[in-house]
Amino acid sequence: MIISKTKGKRILLVHDLCDHNTLDESALDKLSNVLGEHEIEVLTATTAFDAEMMIVADPMIQAILLDWDLAEDNTHQAAKDVLNKLRSRAENVPVFLFADRADVADIPLEVLKETSDFIWLYEDTANFIAGRIEAAIDTYLKNLLPPMFKALAKFSQVHEYSWHTPGHTGGTAFMKAPAGRAYFDFFGENLFRSDLSISVGELGSLLDHSGPIGASEKYAAKVFGAHRTYHVTNGSSTSNRVIFMACVTHNQVALCDRNCHKSIEQAMTMSGAIPNYMMPLRNFYGIIGPIPPQALQAEAIKKTISENSLITKDIDSTPVHAIVTNSTYDGLCYNARRVEELLGQSVDRMHFDEAWYGYARFNPIYKDRFAMYGNPADHKPTDMTVFATQSTHKLLAALSQASFIHIREGKKNVDHSRFNESFMMQASTSPNYPIIASNDITAAMMDGKGGKALTDESIHEAVAFRQLMAKLNADFADQGEWFFNCWQPDFVKDTEGKKIAFRLANPEYLATEPECWVLHPNDAWHGFGDIEDGYCMLDPIKVSITTPGIGPDGLGKMGVPASILSAYLTANGIIPEKTTDFTVLMLFSIGITKGKWGTLIDTLIKFKEDYDNNTALEEVLPDVVKAAPQRYAGMGLRDLCEEMFAAMKELKTTEFMSEGFAVLPHPDMSPAAAYEQLVLDNVEKVDLDGVAERTLATGIVPYPPGIPLIMPGENAGPADGPALGYLKALEGFDRQFPAFEHDSHGVEVENGKYYVTVLKK
Repeated sequence: MIISKTKGKRILLVHDLCDHNTLDESALDKLSNVLGEHEIEVLTATTAFDAEMMIVADPMIQAILLDWDLAEDNTHQAAKDVLNKLRSRAENVPVFLFADRADVADIPLEVLKETSDFIWLYEDTANFIAGRIEAAIDTYLKNLLPPMFKALAKFSQVHEYSWHTPGHTGGTAFMKAPAGRAYFDFFGENLFRSDLSISVGELGSLLDHSGPIGASEKYAAKVFGAHRTYHVTNGSSTSNRVIFMACVTHNQVALCDRNCHKSIEQAMTMSGAIPNYMMPLRNFYGIIGPIPPQALQAEAIKKTISENSLITKDIDSTPVHAIVTNSTYDGLCYNARRVEELLGQSVDRMHFDEAWYGYARFNPIYKDRFAMYGNPADHKPTDMTVFATQSTHKLLAALSQASFIHIREGKKNVDHSRFNESFMMQASTSPNYPIIASNDITAAMMDGKGGKALTDESIHEAVAFRQLMAKLNADFADQGEWFFNCWQPDFVKDTEGKKIAFRLANPEYLATEPECWVLHPNDAWHGFGDIEDGYCMLDPIKVSITTPGIGPDGLGKMGVPASILSAYLTANGIIPEKTTDFTVLMLFSIGITKGKWGTLIDTLIKFKEDYDNNTALEEVLPDVVKAAPQRYAGMGLRDLCEEMFAAMKELKTTEFMSEGFAVLPHPDMSPAAAYEQLVLDNVEKVDLDGVAERTLATGIVPYPPGIPLIMPGENAGPADGPALGYLKALEGFDRQFPAFEHDSHGVEVENGKYYVTVLKK
């Protein structure tokens, strides 16, 4: 197949040559030479440990020759360990057993089931054995690739002359100019040969969901537990809009998590939906929690609908759609069964925005905490219709912009033909085939035991990091010193129900037992109060590093603003995912390595050293000083931390944030109506002094935390209200600390002043 041509064939020989006779060694040497003549590379391992490490490190091993008598152990445990390690990661790689003392009849049935063949080094010729191995590799490679990528790889090797788009025609256009040639050489020919037109019928159609693309969507549906799955090539923002446009229309009510992505705002604007918000909890760190189950009950939904001024008597108040973010940005995961049970009393269609959560199905620690839980065959027509959107490029291995829409059919199902009308409205007639292929490969990587192996590694590495951070924090505390920590339980219960410090718990237990991560009622660490037990769980791979300065009772005497830590990490080549006042979010995706998080630990320790020594900003944050040399000249790292922390206290940024997001602004009109006024230019730009009691034409979304403070069509409230109080606090902070300004969507900054767009009076 294609891979064998481009990458060569590779096998692993596991055999302790030093402990076996020369005849054995000679036979293996001869076999290795013959395999080399077949252009098959032979890697060797002499111990089970080495073999297991090579299996983990090299996914291009396409067959294994395994000595059943490895380590000359009568139990054959070494050989079994190698086989188990392989099968935990790859179910179909061919395995050939051989031995110099065993008979096939002596080998356990469970071992024979996991192997392809038993070879006789002395009875068959090396040429014959090599031929059997190569045939097994060819069969493995033939079935290795998922449908769309297989077709794409095959077509890219045809090397036909193209008379259709794209205009670069397989990359040849780039080779006609110096800049183009540099671009071609950087990405390589295969990318451009696989960048094709919809005119290429061999690959099927993304809009018709036919051919290899259609087969790929069916394959992904099987892997991810859906009735139907769709490839999307412009991110989960587009996926969210597709679902809304297929399910909701003008003046229909949609139940909407206030902790929603801005694409949901856009979807409501485009569809003309009337939002009825469900408010999530928030803790002292400013971390957005789950929507409490009480707020999802039918009585609560009816009450909020009755209080929604946009839902007038001439509008049907029955909600037709519900959207909930799962997991949250900070890693809080709902019990999806429980959410469906509650919301199913009020609405027939449920939509989980799982942009950051596409891996959940593949590890038992997340059982029942994702949209496509269980077996789709067990989902009844009387159950809710459930949608899920997943950004496969975020925490899986797809290219940027790759996304999936998954659907489980139930009540008020939107059939394929209807749904596809909305899909085509948002999709391109010229999709990027490598993006689709990366989705295809992502599904293949997570299929079978591969998904668990990959997610296990992420979880184990995250647990190791979390425990080391907790240990370092405790060690420094014993010395009367401060250090960073992670947002996580302080204590867990072991297998015997005994309470034990998180840092001292069994790592394997932490990595496999969901109960360790469940938010229990009134546990101090999470800060969400009397939450329903089992309703919500913290995802171990989403690690929020906490900085000193805040606790349940508010700001302390000493603090390290997280924005300074984030700038320090960036200066050292470590880019965090998100930064709030006192937390820095790091994602332990399937690409994590010990070296990666070990470097992070070292940098955190170095930050403390530089803080304690008050190291000059010119040395530790040169880009900050360069951006505002007069402001930061002569300052040290501790100086900056102390000054910024004092300003946060004075401006009450954290306090205003909690207040600003705790109350829903009054809606003067729907997002769609506000957008109409924006298009008609019936708007004006005003500063914060002039925005009181005005209707916002565009939403305001401060980052952090990245959820709407005010939605389009909502009223800004009074001048001394929580929303404007928070914006004024941010404005004051940004003036004092250049290079640390906040990013707030919907806010324009001119000469240090905040301006927002409102409807004209």
